[in-house]
Amino acid sequence: MWVPLLSFTALPHVGGIYGGFITRKEVKTWYASLNKPSWRPPNAVFPVVWTSLYTGMGYGSYLVWKELGGFTEDALVPLGLYGLQLALNWAWTPIFFGAHKIKLALIELAMLTGTVAATMVSWYPVSRTATLLMAPYLAWLCLATSLNYCIWRDNPETKKE
Repeated sequence: MWVPLLSFTALPHVGGIYGGFITRKEVKTWYASLNKPSWRPPNAVFPVVWTSLYTGMGYGSYLVWKELGGFTEDALVPLGLYGLQLALNWAWTPIFFGAHKIKLALIELAMLTGTVAATMVSWYPVSRTATLLMAPYLAWLCLATSLNYCIWRDNPETKKE
């Protein structure tokens, strides 16, 4: 039982590590040049928070998988929504930090937040513990969406002619 537990718990970190490579290059250059709200968390907080969130969501997905007896028909919606939100999560960093598309990243983040909420609704009848493990993630996404919005609002894109 250790292999599935470790695999599910580690999976979200794959995208986090990839995103870290993209972010690391841009934080000190492009991101530093943006106007940001005074209430934004310090840069050093982000890797710590994401490590915790990825671990929690990964373990939660393991609990749902285990409770539903693996990749069964009953697991299709809860784990399918989880996979979709994970793909959306992994896509945000290349959009925001890689392509510098702040508005598109905001739209993508709104879709991600909705998908996480839907994932939590689908998990609740299966495992309340798994659902609660996603609650800090949803709260962080609300903060991230607000931050993304303020950055978009305060850094108008220049029209290329």
